[in-house]
Amino acid sequence: MTNNHIGAPPPVLRIVPTNSISPHEDHDSQRAMPLIKRLKHEQFVINPPLVAPMDANQYVVLDGANRYYAFAHLEYPHMLVQVAPYDGGYVELGTWRHIISEWDAGEFVRQLEALHKIEIIEGQDSRAIAHILLKDSRVLALLTPVQDTHERNATLREVVSIYQRNATLYRTALMEMADVWPLYPDALGVVVFPEYKPADIIAAARFQAFLPPGITRHIVHGRALRVNYPLDWLRDTTRTLADKSQQLEQWMQQKLAARQVRYYAEATYQFDE
Repeated sequence: MTNNHIGAPPPVLRIVPTNSISPHEDHDSQRAMPLIKRLKHEQFVINPPLVAPMDANQYVVLDGANRYYAFAHLEYPHMLVQVAPYDGGYVELGTWRHIISEWDAGEFVRQLEALHKIEIIEGQDSRAIAHILLKDSRVLALLTPVQDTHERNATLREVVSIYQRNATLYRTALMEMADVWPLYPDALGVVVFPEYKPADIIAAARFQAFLPPGITRHIVHGRALRVNYPLDWLRDTTRTLADKSQQLEQWMQQKLAARQVRYYAEATYQFDE
């Protein structure tokens, strides 16, 4: 749900213990490992992970699972995060579509059929954990007999891991296949996931029933980007959380006083990712 106001409130930036954060999705090892190497030498946190309150003093990662994993792996005690409650009116929850490219469609289907917990039927089905829209216009629904959140999400992770290992994967928010095929001429198909609710995301985090990486898409109106917060302040194991929180507050006041914080209301495209 989004707020109808044109503007968005200032971002709530907070320093929290790394161990107070739980992901709702698996990290992507292809992205996480290079990030770990970079973080050992980086000077600044550029884009803080986005989190929502979950339980008392606990948070679920909405966006930034790889950054969380890197901090936890490096045993950094604290993280800078942006807190955006689901019920605050400025968070939209959607899903990405996965474009599978540079692989053989027949082999992809054969490997899916080899998964013992997957039944493949042609056409759409509301019970499906995912649909595959093939370039030849066929639609395949992937069904699984399990209802438990752990097993259901584990089966979905197996499906995604098949094309993660064998194909080139792109994410898109495009809805019309006529828009997808010209942009990705080597694509064999698109994987479409069901819509999730905030309760699904929180349950995945709370019970460690992780979704595959790169499925959920959180849009936050008033997202904090290009923050460039000193990483050494977070690495420091000699200062308390209260000290670091006070330091963050002073840093924010200085940024605002110097007019270094700017709000863009319009949707944007970034070409330096």
